[in-house]
Amino acid sequence: MMFSPHLDRLIDLALEEDLGPGDVTTLALVPLELMGEAHIRAKETLVVAGLPVAAQVFRKLDATLVFEPIIADGQEVSKGTVLARLTGPVATILTGERVALNFLQRLSGIATFTRNMVAQVTGACLVDTRKTTPGWRVLEKFAVRLGGGHNHRFGLYDGVLIKNNHLTAVGSISAAVRQARERAHHLLKIEVEVTDLEGLKEALDAGADLILLDNMDDATLQQAVELTRGRAILEASGSMTKDRLPHVAATGVNFISMGALTHSAPAVDVHLRLIKTWR
Repeated sequence: MMFSPHLDRLIDLALEEDLGPGDVTTLALVPLELMGEAHIRAKETLVVAGLPVAAQVFRKLDATLVFEPIIADGQEVSKGTVLARLTGPVATILTGERVALNFLQRLSGIATFTRNMVAQVTGACLVDTRKTTPGWRVLEKFAVRLGGGHNHRFGLYDGVLIKNNHLTAVGSISAAVRQARERAHHLLKIEVEVTDLEGLKEALDAGADLILLDNMDDATLQQAVELTRGRAILEASGSMTKDRLPHVAATGVNFISMGALTHSAPAVDVHLRLIKTWR
């Protein structure tokens, strides 16, 4: 993973939040010259995501500490698997522990949850949304990819998505698509959200490239696919659950978007244990 200035700032903020003016417990108990080895281990079956981020946390605290990944990001591991080995000043290991594990637990949770959801889908691509933790979007969408999912647009700047509030402001699907086509540059695809088959027909007639079928039941989604006949890319969205995903994919839509991949994925359990020390 390449670290942009944004990700560096995020790690700095997390360390500042946790460390403040100093780790008073470690400063009081651990001599600076004490060296040690620690292992980060999975406490449940999970898909690993975020080891480079965890390594960067420790690197920022002390560049002499050696962070050795044992497992690659994207691998599924069983309970008890050692994910990484740390060697260096014990004080650094203890001070960086919680921040590093917070990143690792959250991102691995998203990757694990995504892998479980992707396993339910055949014939369609499962994509994330912009329902991400503020500041964490790049990391969370990276974790979705590690779990086998795909990314929707990253922000408001890289894709036109005309939603219901835009339609209320503009007045009609046809007018909104026409204005977007006139004002957006030629490399941007235009997607419009519809809630019924009448809206779908209007969006098709207006020449939308992609159509988001919002909160339609499975039978209506099937009708939408039949009406479209390949004239636009179809994305199903809203009320997606693990049990429903196979049925939605079977309707023939091209994409299924699922906000839960990032906003509701539970963190997984990993821990760090000091194995030995020396001077």
